[in-house]
Amino acid sequence: MIEQQKQEPEIPYLTRIQVLGAMGVTAIILLIVAKLLLYFGNFSLFSWDLNQRELLLGVGLGFLITALSGLTYRLWTPYRKSADYYLQVVLKPLALPDLIWLGLLPGLSEELLFRGVILPALGSDITAVILSSLCFGILHFSGSQQWPYVIWATIVGMILAYSALLTGNLLVPIVAHMITNWISSYFWKMWQLRRLKNK
Repeated sequence: MIEQQKQEPEIPYLTRIQVLGAMGVTAIILLIVAKLLLYFGNFSLFSWDLNQRELLLGVGLGFLITALSGLTYRLWTPYRKSADYYLQVVLKPLALPDLIWLGLLPGLSEELLFRGVILPALGSDITAVILSSLCFGILHFSGSQQWPYVIWATIVGMILAYSALLTGNLLVPIVAHMITNWISSYFWKMWQLRRLKNK
């Protein structure tokens, strides 16, 4: 009987400091790109109105995306393998308190660039939603076998883009992105810790 080999990452496993550093550098690069596009572009950034209604909408949307992700994880095997691979590389070296940064850094920088800048720069229409979401999906590409994760990130990008368009408030996708990252990463981390204890 041939044993199934575990998929090895196409990028090497990283240490905790390397993952945190990569998150920080990526966030800075995305913020610089967003600032440059704003400086040279002729369009307006979505507002950042901090109010209770949009805050609650963002939280609710974050829970909805997390639930959809969990359902997709259970029902679509290629996505489950792809997500486990991605999370193994990114989450495994992190300690629980590090998950705060996993919500904050991508939530702020990615939303500012993809929903705050690219979406209005492309015209804030269906074409802009699709193109900005494809760019967002491609950002999550980490190897040739990661296409299911890229597809899922693109779908999430479309949900987040529509939330920005419908509310006109960038706070909604920012909060939803943070909540999704926090909840998903926390539950994955807890699941991994339980598996280690049961071995």
